[in-house]
Amino acid sequence: MTATQNIVSGPAGRYATALFELARQEKSLTATGRNLKEFLSLLDKSDDLQRLVSSPVFSADEQVRAIDAVLKKARITGLAANMLKLAAQNRRLFLIKEIISGFGALVAANRGEVSAEVISARKLTTAQASKLKAELKASVGHDVQLHSKIDPDILGGLIVKVGSRMVDDSLKTKLQSMKIAMKGA
Repeated sequence: MTATQNIVSGPAGRYATALFELARQEKSLTATGRNLKEFLSLLDKSDDLQRLVSSPVFSADEQVRAIDAVLKKARITGLAANMLKLAAQNRRLFLIKEIISGFGALVAANRGEVSAEVISARKLTTAQASKLKAELKASVGHDVQLHSKIDPDILGGLIVKVGSRMVDDSLKTKLQSMKIAMKGA
């Protein structure tokens, strides 16, 4: 049993772990991570690519051919390209976001980093992000890699998730708590 099993699990975890181990052996963690981020960027920008990845209508051969064409056009090569083609061939392309996330978590753990998801009502400034990273580092004892998301519905404040811990200091949650407290009074 390896320590990586505590970070990722399930079918996506097996792909992520295998990719991580191969990339570490070939000393290509950075290049593989960059290629995977590039593919995620393409996926976020293209409805057609999202449909290809998530739809069970396409056969494995169709998915492999389409992914191969996308990879060639985007100049994504190496282990990342091979893993994407393998996932398509094995009809596991729908897991690609989880696989890439798992790979990122394994790379971060290998570097001694902890990943934190931060949800805010608006984009954090560089100073705010730096201060938050410093506070989280002091709290968890490791370097922290922030993954920011913007959700205007929280109105203000932050929701911070580190591992299985979550701190919800959003204005929306505070207002909901006040509403519940007032109903009870």
